Amino acid sequence: MRLGPGLLVTAAFIGPGTITTASVAGANFGFALIWTLLFSVLATILLQSMAARLGVATGQDLAQALRAHIETPLFKTLAIFLVISAIGVGSAAYEAGNLSGASMGLIEIFPQVNAQLWTPLIAFLSAALLYSGKHKVVENALILLVILMSLVFISTLVMAAPSLSDVLAGFIPSMPEGSITTVLALVGTTIVPYNLFLHSGVLAARHDSKSDKQKVIKQTNVDTGVSIALGGVITLAILSTASVAFYGTDAGQISAANMAVQLEPLLGDAAHYFFAIGLFAAGLTSAITAPLAGAYAVCGMLGWPNKMDNTRFKSVAIVILLFGAAVASLGLDPVAVIIFAQAANGLLLPIVTAYLVWLVNQSSVMGKYTNSVLINLLILPVLVLIFGLSGYKLFSLIF
Repeated sequence: MRLGPGLLVTAAFIGPGTITTASVAGANFGFALIWTLLFSVLATILLQSMAARLGVATGQDLAQALRAHIETPLFKTLAIFLVISAIGVGSAAYEAGNLSGASMGLIEIFPQVNAQLWTPLIAFLSAALLYSGKHKVVENALILLVILMSLVFISTLVMAAPSLSDVLAGFIPSMPEGSITTVLALVGTTIVPYNLFLHSGVLAARHDSKSDKQKVIKQTNVDTGVSIALGGVITLAILSTASVAFYGTDAGQISAANMAVQLEPLLGDAAHYFFAIGLFAAGLTSAITAPLAGAYAVCGMLGWPNKMDNTRFKSVAIVILLFGAAVASLGLDPVAVIIFAQAANGLLLPIVTAYLVWLVNQSSVMGKYTNSVLINLLILPVLVLIFGLSGYKLFSLIF
């Protein structure tokens, strides 16, 4: 078995935002919200496997499929606006946090080096990988970083040594007082709409009409399941470590930026450096995948080629990266852009997921590779959750 495109999704959703959310969940609620993580991972596997199957079966990524199969001009225009706003602009806004997170990790590891150097350096490294246009180079770099991230956070968990019975108790659904926002944040940081565009785009770009599609889909399903489950284990390790270190204590404000420092009294210098390396790897992987996802979405909706070596594709990815680098380096406040992107994502996520489910049930689109009855039954509660999550996000942003 060879892991590949699925690990790009893991690289994309395990970023500084996920580290912060999982840390806050563990620090404030102990192990009680592990069940939320399990549900989110299973839901993500279902959705990403459908997006991947769409790419394999049709040779189109999700953006291209949306453009091709929305026939009403008004709805098509609206879809183009929403996707570019939520995924293109959103990726650029979140890119600032990814680059800042990677920089924070390096600042903790090399405090003697001028902190202002790291963000431009990381941005340059990411840009060089993206501009190479070589899919295998980018994928192999991300796979190495995901392996590093896995080793780091799982090792930190082993050093924290949580009680197995406490961890297992967290798989029993419960809703501690005041946890609803954190529950929704855990779901929202795992089920990420731009990953649907990224995953389908990578596989569509590899499309070979002569290949055994059934075999490729089986391999892709294994890759997706294993890779996203690994992402879930990484998130579980972060949540559990924060729970051991901070739950029931007066730890103050926990974030990806300060957790490495705050772990030192409990776990010693080694854990401090381990967590900082993990934060760097998480920030760098997301800093590479966010522009990729944005490029697949924007190019697909505008009818441009979705190949990584295409000039337009690379240009969109680099613009997204440069925007994030400017915000991170100049200390600009991206809050207004992020709020706009969150609102657009709140609208887009239920529409895109519902449309994805509709697409993969159409034999005229998928041929014999449509959803089974079982998959459709399993996806129903996920759709209900996504519509509820998006409604809550939009309500909280407006009111």
